[in-house]
Formats: sequence, structure tokens, C-alpha cells
Amino acid sequence: MNTREVIIDVENLVKKFGSFVANDHLTFQVYKGEIFGFLGANGAGKTTAIRILCGLSTPTAGKIWVAGFDAFHQTEQIKRNIGYMSQRFSLYDDLTVAENIAFYGGIYGMSRKEIKEKTEVLLNKLEFSSQKNKLISDLPLGWKQKLAFSVAIFHNPKIVFLDEPTGGVDPITRRSFWDLIYEAAENGITVFVTTHYMDEAEYCNRVSIMVDGKIAALDTPEGLKNAWNANNMDEVFLKITRKL
Repeated sequence: MNTREVIIDVENLVKKFGSFVANDHLTFQVYKGEIFGFLGANGAGKTTAIRILCGLSTPTAGKIWVAGFDAFHQTEQIKRNIGYMSQRFSLYDDLTVAENIAFYGGIYGMSRKEIKEKTEVLLNKLEFSSQKNKLISDLPLGWKQKLAFSVAIFHNPKIVFLDEPTGGVDPITRRSFWDLIYEAAENGITVFVTTHYMDEAEYCNRVSIMVDGKIAALDTPEGLKNAWNANNMDEVFLKITRKL
């Protein structure tokens, strides 16, 4: 993280569904090139907040700026400046590797020439050149994961949102995946990631932990461990979510 430029600025974000408050006055900032962990148990409100930050859902109240755009009125501009990857990998099983790359490049508004040039670079980098005509359904899970992340940042977005991206893969593959995340962050892409794996929380620059729609804690992993007198992020998470 080379700069403290704010890339996501959230002040008193509220999202209600009827009388239910999913996000209760969330306030936080995320910096350019930062790896920001967004943690919380199922139902804590993470997915709702991410949908708002991605321009897919309208907040009920608050001030929310993503990549310099207002989450109330400039959702299309937000979508053009972000990438997104979910646990389901966001790839089409019935398309080949090359077809998936071309499809998403087109969605992101890239020219055919740019897609062609960057595809060759990407395939060589991932050592996928011999696999480019293979169907996604025929690839191992770890390979799909690396490709899905690479496709999510293919258009060089300002921010990439990763929603439980490493679910279901082995620890060695997960660690390899995080090497790609580090590289993206070093290139100035902000990484906003949710995960159930607390060892991955240790890899983040800062971590937010949500409980019942509110941010219960936000600090560096070391800061959180010190504040909660914990040996690791597992202990921090349990103490905060169980209010011990």
C-alpha cells in the first residue's frame, strides 16, 4: 500500500428491508491498493453492503462513494470501475477459457484488439496457453479460481470485490491464489474480500468484523489481536461475535 488515497468512502450507510435493518450506520474507508477484509458470520450484513458498494442495490441512507462515484446516483459508473468474483467463480462452464475471457472483456467495454492482446499475455502468465480451447467445466477447481480472478481484473479496475473466493479449495491452492491478490494490490488495485477462513484475514492490511448489521471492530490483524488479547484471528473473531 503506497498511498492513503481513499477509494471507498462510507459514512453512516443504512440499508433497511421494511423494518429490518441489514446495515446499521456503517462508517469506514478503504485505501487505494489496500487489501481490506470484510468479515462477519452469515446474516451479519456483509453481502447487503457489498451489493451496495458494487452499485447493485440502493442504500436507504448515508454517504457512499466508490471509486469516486456516488452509490445513490452513479451506479453505472461504479460498475465500470470495479471487478467482481464470487465463490461460484463467475465463469461459464459451457464456454472455453478463451471464450470466457473474450466475453467478460466485451462486458467491460474493452475493444477486440485490446482483448486479443491482453488474452495472450494473460494465458502466458497463467501458463494456460495450451488450455485456451478447453471448456471451463473440464478445468480443475484451482485453475478455475485463478482464471476467474484474472478475468475479474482483466480490464484493470480500480477495485475488485471478492466474495468468498476461496471456498472449497485446498490450503495450498488458497495460498497460491493469495499471491495473485498481492500482485493486484501492488499494481494499485484495491482488493475488498470476504472470507470464512481466518488465516486469510491475517493476509489483509486491515480487517472489519460485522456483527448484527454493525461494524464491531476494524483494525490491522495485529491491532485486533492485541486489542482482544488473542493469539490469532480465529480467537478475535470468536470473541467479537460471541461477545466474550
